[in-house]
Amino acid sequence: MAPPLLHIRDIHLTFGSTPLLTGAELQVGEGDRICLVGRNGSGKSTLLKVAAGLVEPDKGETFLQPGTTVRYLPQEPDLTGFSTSLEYAEAGLAPGDDHYRAQYLLEVLGLTGREDPATLSGGEAKRAAIARALAPEPDILLLDEPTNHLDLPVIEWLETELRQMKSAIVLISHDRRFLENLSRATVWIDRGLSRRQEEGFSKFEEWRDKVFEEEERDQQRLDLKIKQEEHWMTYGVTARRKRNMRRVRELADLRQKKRDYKGPQSGVKMAATEGEVSGKLVSEAKSISKAYEARPIVKDFSIRIQRGDRVGFVGPNGAGKTTLLKMLVGDLEPDSGSVRLGANLQMITLDQKREKLDPNDTLASAMTGGRGDTVIIGDTSKHVMSYMKDFLFKPEQARTPVRVLSGGERGRLLLARALAMPSNVMVLDEPTNDLDLETLDLLQELIADYQGTVFLVSHDRDFLDRICTSVITMEGDGKWQEYAGGYSDMIAQRGAGVDAKKVQKSEKPKKDKGEKPKEEKVNSKKSSLTFTQQHRLKALPEEIDSLQQKIAKLQKELEDPNLFTGNPERFHKVTEAVGKAHEQLETLEEEWLELEMLAEE
Repeated sequence: MAPPLLHIRDIHLTFGSTPLLTGAELQVGEGDRICLVGRNGSGKSTLLKVAAGLVEPDKGETFLQPGTTVRYLPQEPDLTGFSTSLEYAEAGLAPGDDHYRAQYLLEVLGLTGREDPATLSGGEAKRAAIARALAPEPDILLLDEPTNHLDLPVIEWLETELRQMKSAIVLISHDRRFLENLSRATVWIDRGLSRRQEEGFSKFEEWRDKVFEEEERDQQRLDLKIKQEEHWMTYGVTARRKRNMRRVRELADLRQKKRDYKGPQSGVKMAATEGEVSGKLVSEAKSISKAYEARPIVKDFSIRIQRGDRVGFVGPNGAGKTTLLKMLVGDLEPDSGSVRLGANLQMITLDQKREKLDPNDTLASAMTGGRGDTVIIGDTSKHVMSYMKDFLFKPEQARTPVRVLSGGERGRLLLARALAMPSNVMVLDEPTNDLDLETLDLLQELIADYQGTVFLVSHDRDFLDRICTSVITMEGDGKWQEYAGGYSDMIAQRGAGVDAKKVQKSEKPKKDKGEKPKEEKVNSKKSSLTFTQQHRLKALPEEIDSLQQKIAKLQKELEDPNLFTGNPERFHKVTEAVGKAHEQLETLEEEWLELEMLAEE
């Protein structure tokens, strides 16, 4: 058997006083396809960073075959210090690598290579980082949540590209379909340790459940052994003192083993507070249309949605999924056509941008909505500490500001708040972002048992297949079509998946045959903006940057522990100013995004 390309073993790492990894191991051989799984906070990303050489463990050994190339894709790429997306992507190349491949991958992923990294969205930054990681075709690829912020066409392209590569791959993802299609081995991080199975993710849950069952049987045997020894200590023969002392020590060891055992982490306890029964009709749209600056987003679309339907919306980023959804639930007026909502609707909304969370609010206050220390769930109340535990928050996190929570924690917080409110309609815009696989399972079960109606925007194919009774997809030029069933059913009926957005490729200018260079064509499209719009598009980044600096300065002032007690009036003024600044920032960012989309189109 060939030696591994990379082997890290007996990895120990502690953050503060909490041990995160206590003997984890990862071995990567040539051509391996490994998925790294575990609960949020189990140490998956940290172990991947140790493998990439970005984090130094407290203890452990690392072996990398000489000459082996490794590339790491982080969850949140940092493009600072680079003037263009192409420069960033080419920085991942080694001497002798093909520089054209970086440009090729950027174009396939919907970028030109000329973008200013400071203006890229989260999804565009992730695409640039994917191009940087894949361009050198390394011996080992370490991928941390590669599908985050990507739309379905890019996810499916990336899946195909990774299948064709010869690189060994270690992959962290919450996308079940992605894991099932790519992995051939599974490394499970659980309670600081790692276990490995030479089968893909499709077999993981069966394996995990067997491990937990065996542990439970072992604990039952241990309990029985302790009871037997305790009985002997009380009633047994005590003639031979040496033997008695040995059994006393054995009993002490058994009790210590019982105390040291850490059982599986309890899961999220998720239940929706259902409101009154809605009318049979939930939403009916007749020939609705919507356009921005003559660009059709929705054109002549009609649908009738009834109580109990689970409707999914799929399409590339920027296609208008959220716009169509907002029109169907009455949050946005169509330019033409009509939308009729049913009677007695009680809606809860989970938005993908986590916009309803005040970054300066504490976790406990956000849970209760500022109403003391109780959470109102339907007609009953529950103490906030108890409700926090249901969603895997620790009591010591109660005073933690929302701004320092991880993406997964914010997602669970929004779920906790939304599910506490009575409802008969759920509007879920990318609810799977940053949630671990166990929480996704529970959310699927909750929706399956939910008696109301569900509107779902998602790029998670497995989630769409499990949830939806119908899927609405973009057909191009503002046209949308409904298909019965989930995402796989839509492909079977349509004959293809979601179409990618058309992107202007970067090519060398052609001066022969009177043809204009590509750069001029792009500029001619941008010049279709009015003079005022062009001026705003240039001025907005500076305004946004100035406002972000102002927010950072105000938040730094709020972090002073003596501010509230020493000057409560100033504290309230600064808090109010931060809230207003965040609202203004959101408005400016939306204005910039709309103008940028118009310029690109």
